Amino acid sequence: MDPEAVLRVLGNKYNAQILRATHKPKSAQDLSEELDIPIATSYRRIEELQDHDLLALEGQEFSDEGRRTKVYRRKIDEIAVSFGNGDCELDLTRRTEAKNNLVDVWSDLRDQA
Repeated sequence: MDPEAVLRVLGNKYNAQILRATHKPKSAQDLSEELDIPIATSYRRIEELQDHDLLALEGQEFSDEGRRTKVYRRKIDEIAVSFGNGDCELDLTRRTEAKNNLVDVWSDLRDQA
């Protein structure tokens, strides 16, 4: 993974917001509404984040209208950037499946309350 390319992607408008919002699975439409992003931009940013292995297709869910929609979740929890000797290095903390499951259970419990 090219550190400079990842930093460029993170610097693009909305990308950091999308990563922050996708701690649990969200559709492009959900992200568009929640973050006040045009839907076409939401799709472009999702694709860009997927291309850099920062966001993943989590699966499909039914929308409120009963249509199947793709949902996405971030693949990372932290990014540490270090600069030394003219180099730029990234240290990515990947999300584990256990953490994803815990977030899902917590969200379900909160929704039922």
